[in-house]
Amino acid sequence: MAKSPAKAARPAAPKTAAKAPPAEAAAKAKAATAGPAGGAGPGPGDPAPAFSLPASGGRTASSASLKGRPYVLYFYPKADTPGCTREACDFNEALTQFRKAGLDIVGVSPDPMKPIEKFAQKFRLDFPLASDEDHALAAAYGVWVEKSMYGRTYMGIERSTFLVGPEGRIARAWRKVSVPGHAAEVLEAARALPG
Repeated sequence: MAKSPAKAARPAAPKTAAKAPPAEAAAKAKAATAGPAGGAGPGPGDPAPAFSLPASGGRTASSASLKGRPYVLYFYPKADTPGCTREACDFNEALTQFRKAGLDIVGVSPDPMKPIEKFAQKFRLDFPLASDEDHALAAAYGVWVEKSMYGRTYMGIERSTFLVGPEGRIARAWRKVSVPGHAAEVLEAARALPG
């Protein structure tokens, strides 16, 4: 009999449901900043979002300049940090093999150009590192997401790589990338591209 009042208390659930619309609004607001499909972004077969960004070495990295050629676009959180350094150096070491396969590589981070230039020079990175300071390209790819560390939430880059085919469509997408062995895996996929 003591459990009966607890069961009677269950109808209180609709009050919780009444809070759903503000939560829905918050989710929609979050999706707007995180990119398409709430951070999911485009996947294989989808058109690759267009871009034109300032890049290391006084270059401009743009989808227009890569038109008709396959390329690798990878997003990294911050220049000159351990994981991002290893990833960049791994891609740089494999650059000759990527070029033999007919591919270019572009790295993208939300850093301003000054730290990107220092990073590129320090590690002698030969491919362009682009600055996406307003996060527009990261949002278009669905990699500008909510992250958390030590109980603090913040918006940042989800380490991701996209292999874009010569027709301008995404051939492969890697999200939440683990750096060790990643460049080799991307190269293998690049070599398997048709044409």
